Amino acid sequence: MTHIFKAALVAMAFCIAVPAAHAEIDGHGPDAWRVTNVTVGDVLNARMGPGTNYPVIETFSDDERGLQQITCVPFYTAAHYSMMTQAQIQALPPRWCLMRDADMRKAGWVSQRYITPDNEPLFVSVADQSGEHPPQPYAPDPDIDPIAQAQDLVREVYERQFQSENSNLPSAFDPAISKNYFTDDIVAWLGSGNIGAHPLYGAQDFDGAIEDPMPDPYQPMLRGMITINVDFTNFGRQQRAVFLLRADTTKPGAPLRIFRVEHDGWSYP
Repeated sequence: MTHIFKAALVAMAFCIAVPAAHAEIDGHGPDAWRVTNVTVGDVLNARMGPGTNYPVIETFSDDERGLQQITCVPFYTAAHYSMMTQAQIQALPPRWCLMRDADMRKAGWVSQRYITPDNEPLFVSVADQSGEHPPQPYAPDPDIDPIAQAQDLVREVYERQFQSENSNLPSAFDPAISKNYFTDDIVAWLGSGNIGAHPLYGAQDFDGAIEDPMPDPYQPMLRGMITINVDFTNFGRQQRAVFLLRADTTKPGAPLRIFRVEHDGWSYP
């Protein structure tokens, strides 16, 4: 990615209105994290400070889930990041994060490469535990407004894009997690390598600002299809990406998924 794209993503992060529950002073991210890249049966050491020179004060299991992230170092806001050169960014030391477990009984600093967003359900069925069926994505609560859920899902796609440029976290287009946001045909298209223009802004390069995803004011929902609009400027030109979502009945619980995205002059899939 070019430096101009990194700077544009920073501008995007400031323009998107993030719910308070997700906001952090040095960025924003998932509400839950899990341990990754730790050998089964081993533990992840949690230290008194951000580095291996600090003593170990706690441990997290190799499959620990539901972790909460308090903060990370090196510390920088989006504004700080936008002013750094590519050389300065690459010269930053490895990132460490202060994490605590779901019960808030233990906390400590861990290397960021050993944590990842927790996108799978915390509870699985007996069939899942037996290995007969793999865990499925979380099914949204039917009592929650589906339009608001769709808006949050699209917002998270953009948030993840910024995070992926600011850390080693995967974007929503990563094959490992794209199934949590898109229907299977889009997931296959993303994995084909023949994407061309970037899915979020319909061009090879980006220099502008992106507004908060909003339900379509005229027809936010029609026969189960939800329309979320994302207005943005790119190189001074006002544009819009239209996200179409519906319940994916091929998945247990029929979770909301993006099944089509329309740009000016092209769409996918």
